[in-house]
Amino acid sequence: MIPQNSSHRSQDEGFGKARPLPGSFRVAAIQMASGPHVGSNLAEAARLIKMAADQGASVVALPEYFAIMGMHEHDKVALAEDFGNGPVQEFLSRTARRLGIWIVGGTVPIRSSVEGKIRNSCLVFDATGRCAARYDKIHLFGFRRGEECYDESRTIEPGNEVVTVDTPFGKFGLSICYDLRFPELYRAMGMVDMIFIPAAFTETTGKAHWDTLVRARAIENMAYVVAPAQGGYHMNGRETHGSSMIVDPWGVVLDQLPRGSGVVMAGVNPVHQSDLRASLPALSHRVVGLEVPQGNTRTG
Repeated sequence: MIPQNSSHRSQDEGFGKARPLPGSFRVAAIQMASGPHVGSNLAEAARLIKMAADQGASVVALPEYFAIMGMHEHDKVALAEDFGNGPVQEFLSRTARRLGIWIVGGTVPIRSSVEGKIRNSCLVFDATGRCAARYDKIHLFGFRRGEECYDESRTIEPGNEVVTVDTPFGKFGLSICYDLRFPELYRAMGMVDMIFIPAAFTETTGKAHWDTLVRARAIENMAYVVAPAQGGYHMNGRETHGSSMIVDPWGVVLDQLPRGSGVVMAGVNPVHQSDLRASLPALSHRVVGLEVPQGNTRTG
C-alpha cells in the first residue's frame, strides 16, 4: 500500500513550501525487509516498482541490499555478480526498460578483485535498460555496542570514486547508507539536483540519527534527497530502522514510511529548487581552505 503523504513541515514552511510549476516529475523510494532468498526479494521489488510506476513515478530507487540480506555476511559474497552480467542486474535492466523508468538499483553485490570480498555497488539504469552509472560504497560501516557488532570491511572492498550522473531529471549524486555521515562526500559531488542514499541503517543508529542526517544533507546541499531503506525485522535476526523518506531542498519531509514494505512518493519541482537556491545562495557563499591563526586558538 502506498502510504498517505505524511506532509511533515518545517517551522518556516511558508517560504519553503513548493508551488506546482512546470517541469515537475514524481520520484519513488522503495522500502523493503529483504531476506536471504534472491528470487523472493526480486519478486517483491518488482511488485513495488510497478506500484510506483503505476502511480506516475519516473524515477524509482531501491534500498541497500534489496536483493539479498543473507543469514551470514558472506552469503552476499557467494552471490556476487560480474559487473554487466548477472540475474540481479538483468532484473534491474529489464524492469527499467519494460516500465520506461529510471531505476536507482539500491546496491548489488559486484565481484571484487579481492578474494572473499565484494563491491557494494549502486547501479543506475535508464529507461532503455542501459546501466548509466555505477557507484561503489566508499565508507564501510563499523559499529560495536554490547552484543551488537558490525564490520563491513570483512566482506566489502571500499570504492574510491565520487559519482554523479546527468539524467533527463537533473544531476544525480550517488551515495550509500554509512556515507550519509560524511558530508564532505556530498560537497565533492559539486552542484547536484538530487541525492540518493539507499540504506540499511540499524535500528540502534537509525532511531538516533537517520532523520536528522538525511534532512541535513538536503538542507546543506539545497538538493532533493531520496532515501530508500530496509525497514523491519529480517530472517538473520537483524533489525533495520526503515523510515524511508523523500526530502525537498528546504528540508521538508515530503513523504515517509516508518516500517514494512511500501512505496514513498513525492513530486520533484526543479523550478522550486531554483527559486530556493536563488533566494538563499549558500552554495555560492562557501569559503574553503580557511586556516585558523595559531595565536587565535582557544582551549578550556
